[in-house]
Amino acid sequence: MRGFVYILQSESGKFYIGSTTDVKKRLRAHELGHTQTTRNMHILKLVLVQEYRTLADARSIEKKLKCLKRKDYLEKIVNDGYIRLKAKRPSFNG
Repeated sequence: MRGFVYILQSESGKFYIGSTTDVKKRLRAHELGHTQTTRNMHILKLVLVQEYRTLADARSIEKKLKCLKRKDYLEKIVNDGYIRLKAKRPSFNG
């Protein structure tokens, strides 16, 4: 099942990074206040969506982006319109 990484931005410029298999459904959940983190961010705008082969790949990228915690790097990604990180692939020994 394909996965997506998405980035939302609040009016004040704060970013929220998430991953899902259904962007439209997930955005609706944010709009309805079902996500604690975004509930108090007020007016959110979807600023980037990128598709991945699997949800596991999308979650791997989401985790990497959240670990960066650099607003300037996230701004560059949004401005470029593309996430240039690679998903972590499991290694097989044998």
